[in-house]
Order: sequence, then structure tokens, then C-alpha cells
Amino acid sequence: MPTLSMFYGIIIIMHREDSSRHHTPHFHAQYGSWNASFDLNGNVLAGEFPPKQMKLVVAWVEIHRDELSANWDLLSCGQKPYKIKPLR
Repeated sequence: MPTLSMFYGIIIIMHREDSSRHHTPHFHAQYGSWNASFDLNGNVLAGEFPPKQMKLVVAWVEIHRDELSANWDLLSCGQKPYKIKPLR
């Protein structure tokens, strides 16, 4: 899975698969042993994430929603996504 961004120990990745569960645009976030899938509005679709890091992910999504959407479109066309700036 391509890594889009990394900040404060959080790794953001996105991939596209041809299956019904991957029709909703989303990304995955990892923090230590925590893993969660988020939609492009910052809502958790699956998994769990610590509250403090969840707030950081949601803030990052607010800033980079257009870039996340563009990356989803690229992956849907079989192209490589581009990196997104980390939260600072």
C-alpha cells in the first residue's frame, strides 16, 4: 500500500482494490498497533484509533481532503498516488 503521509507517528496509506468493500473512497491510518480505515471526511469506517491521534488525523483530513480525493481518483485509474504534506 502506498504511503501518502507520515506525521506524529501516524502513517497514512491508501490503496484501491476491486471489491465491494473498497467502493467507498477511504484511507488507512496506522499508529503503533492501532489501525483504522477512514472515509475522506475523517469518519472511522473500521478499526480503532486512540482519541488524541484520531483528532490529528481528522485535522489532517480537513486540510488535505481535495488531495485525498485526487489520490483516490488516481488509484481508481491504476495510477500511483502522490505524497501529501504531513500535519505540522
